[in-house]
Amino acid sequence: MLDVRRLRLLHALSVHGTVTAAAEALHVTSPAVSQQLAALEREAGVALVEREGRRLALTRAGHVLAAHTQLVLDQLAAAEADLASLRTSVSGVVRVGAFVSVAALLPRVIQVLRSAHGSDVELFVHEMEPEASLPALRRGDIDIAVIHSYNIMPRSLPTSCESFELFVEPVNVALPLSDPLVQQDSVDLSVLADRPWIMPRTDASCHELTQRACGAAGFVPRAQAYCDDFGVMCGLVEAGLGVALVPSVARRPGVALRPLTQQVFRTVSAVVRNRADGQPAVRAVLEQLRQV
Repeated sequence: MLDVRRLRLLHALSVHGTVTAAAEALHVTSPAVSQQLAALEREAGVALVEREGRRLALTRAGHVLAAHTQLVLDQLAAAEADLASLRTSVSGVVRVGAFVSVAALLPRVIQVLRSAHGSDVELFVHEMEPEASLPALRRGDIDIAVIHSYNIMPRSLPTSCESFELFVEPVNVALPLSDPLVQQDSVDLSVLADRPWIMPRTDASCHELTQRACGAAGFVPRAQAYCDDFGVMCGLVEAGLGVALVPSVARRPGVALRPLTQQVFRTVSAVVRNRADGQPAVRAVLEQLRQV
């Protein structure tokens, strides 16, 4: 029979790519990982790893077993969640991965949790974009991933995960207060074709959003600056460096936000592994996220 603890090591190697990284993720030593993988190979009766230069890589059989292990680990996580849901006390550690503009709201969540549950519920916050938080959720590194998706850029979720909508907000064009377009109720992106743009970094989904929205309006935005923080973007807009697309949560004095005639909006959701919302501590955090 295959040992679940050894299967976790194989899964960690498939996720993290190296024995050293897998050992760090599971808080064991690298030699221990190698020894346990060798034992797992004896149990399986087939080679699961092979040398590629100085590192160990999964064989075809290793990839097959790692995929099955993911299903096993998901089912174990669901079983733990179901057992936790039977507890009446609300306590435990909840790890949340949230992108920057929503992470700024989490101090309010922490305050309410402490008021209701004292130190029984401990919240750890990791600032990360959905491209990082969803894989982290699947690996079990975090318990809740707060993510965003856009109506013109749907986002697929990992299998064995559930999504809970927190709020929907429009995407607006950010303009200096002195801009004549501020007088309009909405702005058609095509009139901004010749303007310089403040853009998110090129590997961010928000960058792709701006590219798609402007492309649908018939032009490619000319980047004047790149930055990740919507607050900084609005500051650059206020200084007259260019225009930008930002969600409503980025509102700040000195900048006018006007809705688009193209009706672009983003949905912010909390994602958990299946049935994890039944765990009292996770459920308490989800409830406060919805309220805040």
